[in-house]
Amino acid sequence: MIEASPRDRLLAAAIDHIAHHGGAGKSLRALAAGLGTSHRMLIYHFGSKEGLLTAVAREVEARQRAALADLDPAEFWQRLTDDDLRANEKLFFQLYGQALGGTPGTTGLLDGVIDDWLGPIEALLAQYGVPEADRAAHARLGLAVARGLLLDLVTTGDRAAVDAAMERFLAMHEGLP
Repeated sequence: MIEASPRDRLLAAAIDHIAHHGGAGKSLRALAAGLGTSHRMLIYHFGSKEGLLTAVAREVEARQRAALADLDPAEFWQRLTDDDLRANEKLFFQLYGQALGGTPGTTGLLDGVIDDWLGPIEALLAQYGVPEADRAAHARLGLAVARGLLLDLVTTGDRAAVDAAMERFLAMHEGLP
């Protein structure tokens, strides 16, 4: 068994800490204290507060992509909208806006933020029999709908409304192709 590196252990702790306590509004020193480390160790491993938060967002995204293959779309949506992910989802959207604006330390979030999802979604669509020629458009549409509804959820907190919208979207696409 391979032991996790100090960076990986800090990243895992940061993901859990931010999920329960938030993170974007905290100073690097406050985040370090919450993680039981020093701000210097976070700078060493992540470069900056923004680097740490971007690493957290990218890892949470990677974990969600890995789970996609094992769940049907409705189960995956339930996973994405779980209350334990809310702070990390909020962080994702905060960082996404900062990255689009060129905030130093955040622009790495944009690397693959769309493309990394399209392949796994297209693979899922293939399992559902969507013709290859249609998969790219359906994958992009599904990603856009899911992200839009997640943004709605972190903005309004109206779980019932976003669940109803996703149920409607999935129902519209049942029986594809």
